[in-house]
Amino acid sequence: MFRLSNNLVGLLNFIVFLLSIPILAGGIWLSTRASTDCEKFLEKPIIAIGAFLLIVSLAGLIGACCRVSWLLWIYLLVMFLLIVLLFCFTIFAFVVTNKGAGEVVSQRGYKEYRLGDYSNWLQKRVNNEGNWAKIRSCIQDSKVCTSLSEKNQTFDQFINDNLSPLQSGCCKPPTACNFTYQSETVWNKPTDFTSSNNSDCNTWQNDPKILCYDCQSCKAGVLANLKHDWKKVAIVNIIFLIFLIIVYSVGCCAFRNNREDNAYPRWKGHA
Repeated sequence: MFRLSNNLVGLLNFIVFLLSIPILAGGIWLSTRASTDCEKFLEKPIIAIGAFLLIVSLAGLIGACCRVSWLLWIYLLVMFLLIVLLFCFTIFAFVVTNKGAGEVVSQRGYKEYRLGDYSNWLQKRVNNEGNWAKIRSCIQDSKVCTSLSEKNQTFDQFINDNLSPLQSGCCKPPTACNFTYQSETVWNKPTDFTSSNNSDCNTWQNDPKILCYDCQSCKAGVLANLKHDWKKVAIVNIIFLIFLIIVYSVGCCAFRNNREDNAYPRWKGHA
């Protein structure tokens, strides 16, 4: 008799199989159209996720519906490892994003961010030249500073604006530099300015392609943005983890059913 758990595992994996197709297709399409480092950075993970979901869902689907016990055993092993990895990743992400917060600036509506406030592990990731080149490309592609410059605010309006961490860290120099405001992304250095103890003041340029993209404050803004987004991702991770545990439990029942159904004819034949 075909059991309910087999049907349920088959149905869930059929749904995952259908979802994996557009993910895989999207990754392949992106690989043929990618023109920036940001897009190229995304294509491989998307293809890998799509291919992984496709293979695992097929293993679960065939193993449950066709009663192929060894294939279902592999499926359950992969699911178990995925649950363990996701649980460890969730805990790890909470630990490394626990430190760091924006600093309130006097008479400003926005906060500013310091790279040293964040965990050493995250600092090493953004200080790596290869990693930062990709992140920098993504920031530029998002046109976060372009959208800020299009506001055409007066100085009083600007300092009372609630800037995002990326806008605060990447699109303007730190307040401590005391540069003269001309527009949201154009700040003039004093005529007698030579260098500063604050490296970000030296790094800042009015060129739209440079601005403060290589500033420590920009890297801190990225980490602040990451920390904020992680709170949302954490909820999704926990829900997904519960879903995986349920599917794994149902899969174990289906595997037991397969073994019982496969063993019954042999037992009957020796009777």
